[in-house]
Amino acid sequence: MPSTGPISRTRAEVAALAQDKHERALVSNVISPQDIGVSYDHIGGLEQVKELLRQCITYPLKYPHLYQEGIAAEAVKGVLLFGPPGTGKTMLAKAVATEGGATFLSVDASAIENKWLGESEKNAKAVFTLARRLAPCVVFLDEVDSVLSSREHGDDSSHGTLTSVKTTIMQEWDGLRTTKDRVVVIGSTNRPFDLDEAVLRRMPRRILVDLPDATTREAILRVSMQQNRMAPDVNFTSIARQLDGYTGSDIKEVCREAVVHIAHEQAMRLEQRDARARAGGRGVGGAGA
Repeated sequence: MPSTGPISRTRAEVAALAQDKHERALVSNVISPQDIGVSYDHIGGLEQVKELLRQCITYPLKYPHLYQEGIAAEAVKGVLLFGPPGTGKTMLAKAVATEGGATFLSVDASAIENKWLGESEKNAKAVFTLARRLAPCVVFLDEVDSVLSSREHGDDSSHGTLTSVKTTIMQEWDGLRTTKDRVVVIGSTNRPFDLDEAVLRRMPRRILVDLPDATTREAILRVSMQQNRMAPDVNFTSIARQLDGYTGSDIKEVCREAVVHIAHEQAMRLEQRDARARAGGRGVGGAGA
């Protein structure tokens, strides 16, 4: 049986699926798989992480008929990506959706909170009800610790609201495990030890996305610069060794600044050439012409 192809939806079609104001507020965060623009090939290194994600999310989304028998039907419904900022967690989540032919629904977890009584819970519920209609769907909860932290790390002033929101999210999440809807939640955090134990149980796959080693840094450099012309003496291995401690995001910015610096130098030379041409033209015509 062939793989299930991605479902393409326009923004208007997504909006038509939203059934209330809480779901409509999420429409701008929805990206169809063909519009995400990030695949595993766009991510340098992290080969082990990508293979883990293929096995626990991409393949079940893409080939659902292979995961219908017995205990295999209890597919992983939650994955936690944790590690320092800028290491590629968001890009990985997008790549998972692209490769699995799934719609990508990105939610800043802190945006779920609302000062009005009961609204936060409705916002949380809307994430899952809309995701079911968009299935196959990858729900990406960025900074998941902001609403799903353990009680000890919470803010006492908002403890009641956060507890209610947490309960709503976990109830909806549990619903995914009792249906055949192809919806997977990926949470990202820089503070995994702040998360509630009950939340961690719903994300049995916890994957560290750490600072890149030298080999991974070189891979990131090569992927970042693959669309640019390079001098033959550029040594990516040597450059990678000098970038110890840099995140993937840092390395991409280094590449961008290097390319832009060259463009600036070329622009300055053109500006000087044009200035000389203008000065020469005035000389021929004379100052009083």
